[in-house]
Amino acid sequence: MLTSVLQALYSIADLVIAGQFIGKRSVSAINNSSQIMNLLTQVAVGLTLGGNILIGQYFGNGSHKERKRAGGTLFSISLLFGAASGAVIYLTSDTLLGMLGVPAMGESLEYLHICAGGCIFILGYNALSSIMRGTGNSRIPFLCILSSILLNVVLDICFVTVFHMGIRGVAYATVCAQAVSFMTALVYTWKHQDYYGFYLKNFKIRIEKLMAILKLGVPCVLQNTVAGISWLTVTYFINQYGVDVSAGNGISIKIKEFSQLFITSMSGGAATMIAQNLGAGQFERARETMREGMRICLIMAGIVILVIEISAPWLASLFTNDPAVISAAVMNLRIEIIGQIFYAMFLNYHSLMTGAGHTVYVFMSSFVNCILVRIVLAGIFNHVIGLNGVYLACLIAPSVSVPIGYLYTKSGIWKKDRLLATN
Repeated sequence: MLTSVLQALYSIADLVIAGQFIGKRSVSAINNSSQIMNLLTQVAVGLTLGGNILIGQYFGNGSHKERKRAGGTLFSISLLFGAASGAVIYLTSDTLLGMLGVPAMGESLEYLHICAGGCIFILGYNALSSIMRGTGNSRIPFLCILSSILLNVVLDICFVTVFHMGIRGVAYATVCAQAVSFMTALVYTWKHQDYYGFYLKNFKIRIEKLMAILKLGVPCVLQNTVAGISWLTVTYFINQYGVDVSAGNGISIKIKEFSQLFITSMSGGAATMIAQNLGAGQFERARETMREGMRICLIMAGIVILVIEISAPWLASLFTNDPAVISAAVMNLRIEIIGQIFYAMFLNYHSLMTGAGHTVYVFMSSFVNCILVRIVLAGIFNHVIGLNGVYLACLIAPSVSVPIGYLYTKSGIWKKDRLLATN
């Protein structure tokens, strides 16, 4: 949970400093560029989640030699993908931003060109974090993110307020912080070679391990990709209303992401626990983990909704003093935040699917949620109602994944083929 809080603060720091010291065009630029970078990050999370599940199941059934080999394969393929994706984003950034209809193209290009250099660090850190979390070590990932967030804030202030580098300074601070989190995790795992198997002989890509990781991870990648594409489509609709609304959307996104941290952290942690319990054949314990996680998340969602509805104007003012941007952010927040109730439910259903290795069901649920509902409704409501219709579509979309998750849980499918690590 604390690691996720720090990751959110990491991105919030960029937007606050940009909004207070550079202006609303920089906020819009960071929002639009970050949507593209977040899509890559979600792909990285999906890929490494496949490794996390595999490593967690190996850890649960005591197959430590295979766990180390899986970790080496995950790390190697992640670095290769990170380098390749960084090059692709850099070379196609003008096209990608043009497709979003960004209202601050110059600033967006500057930011995205620099941030593309951090792709290898994003993928590398997520791989190392998954390797550690698969064995129950969440303390070191927390310390890695802590060191990077502190550095990011210091560099943001230094580059923007002292050296007056503008949006380039924010981007450079972000990449430096990403590099620090990656290097901190790498040094730790390297110093504990015996436990994590970080020997050169394990860094080769073993086809059987890669196939197992992809079997589990590709549906997660597809799930996160369709979610990212749906949010990019929503961003496109919102960008048509100008820089004030675009900047307000960026602020709203950061507040919503921070508000949802408890739910995503709880469900993510539950997925790892469920994988370990199912690996040991503890069915009822796995189901109770999911249920307890959902109960706690629903309580927290109710608290979050109440707090956001009351304090939305004040929260938005932390990012900017521009009245038009604040107004746009508040309207977005007060509509979409109600959807946290649905996230609290379906993300915990997804944790059972993920822990059981049935990530294809997660993808199917997300496809219905993001593509068949969010994008379609956003397009229709935008035409009929206008901007608030886009926000309303984003509120409704997550609700459709709740009955899908309920039916999956009742079916008992998650009790079958659970030991994918031994197949």
